[in-house]
Amino acid sequence: MDKNILVSILAVIILAFVHPAEAQQATKLHRIGFLSGASLSSTASRVEAFRQGLQALGYVEGKTIAIEWRFAEGKLDSVAKLAEELVRLKAEIIVVAGGEPVALAARRVSQTIPIVMANAFDPVASGLVASLARPGGSVTGLTSLTGPEIFGKQTEILKDAISKLSRLGVLSNPDNSFSSLAIKEIESAAKTFAMSLFRAEARSPDDFETAFGKFTKSRVEALIEVQDPMFIGRRTQLVDLETKGGLPTMHSSPEYVDGGGLMSYGTNRTELFRRAATYVDKILKGAKPGDLPVEQPIKFEFIINLKAAKQIGLAIPPNVLARADKVIK
Repeated sequence: MDKNILVSILAVIILAFVHPAEAQQATKLHRIGFLSGASLSSTASRVEAFRQGLQALGYVEGKTIAIEWRFAEGKLDSVAKLAEELVRLKAEIIVVAGGEPVALAARRVSQTIPIVMANAFDPVASGLVASLARPGGSVTGLTSLTGPEIFGKQTEILKDAISKLSRLGVLSNPDNSFSSLAIKEIESAAKTFAMSLFRAEARSPDDFETAFGKFTKSRVEALIEVQDPMFIGRRTQLVDLETKGGLPTMHSSPEYVDGGGLMSYGTNRTELFRRAATYVDKILKGAKPGDLPVEQPIKFEFIINLKAAKQIGLAIPPNVLARADKVIK
């Protein structure tokens, strides 16, 4: 009996050490970096969508996954420093939000850590990936546009909304590598509709007033703002300037329209961030980012804010309203 008791005691002791080890292995805490060019307040819905995407895949923040959040607050010159912090924290994956500038900065800091783009514009043209089907390297993820041709569609919608439109303004950030591609597409569409194009640039919010002053001086009748992380972080200021100037403006993100802007045409970026979680899951399970095709959006949303239209004295034609996926009254 004494021998049996001794064996039982030893078995209990062994199990006491084995089970915690197995439990620890089963609940490994993965460290993920999230790097945004904008602020948390301006991208809250997207951040929450990313969280929900991870939760739907079975990840529990603080237990099976730790997320290191970094927001550049629209200051793109600080993105590299934030990326370096994530590297020092040994992030297994860096999810980037804010298009090419943020993704390029992260890749310059580390060539080996997998990078998941939540909303790139044209990752092939910017050199982030070799192709959408076979990215190669350490970068993959999702594009928010099928390409710069979406800006041609935005130009067309503005022309349909304002039949006499002949002087179109374009606001862009020249530090964003995608801007030149977008402007070429807008220029092409403007020629088709016999419109003159007037450009102004803004590298920081300090340039906004000057840019809108140029539009006023040029007697611009409508405006397209090329999507940029710094712009969306200061969208309230931009919408105020558009309203004061009486400028019908086309945006690429619904957040502008929700905040009082006139209209937007583009992808549902909140859904892109939810989908970004699936890339994180695949990479954590062993997939190489270079083997994961970059996902393109298949649905675009056209949103109109009639309150904003009334403020600037613009009557939206019924045929344009009928095409909208959402109308804010």
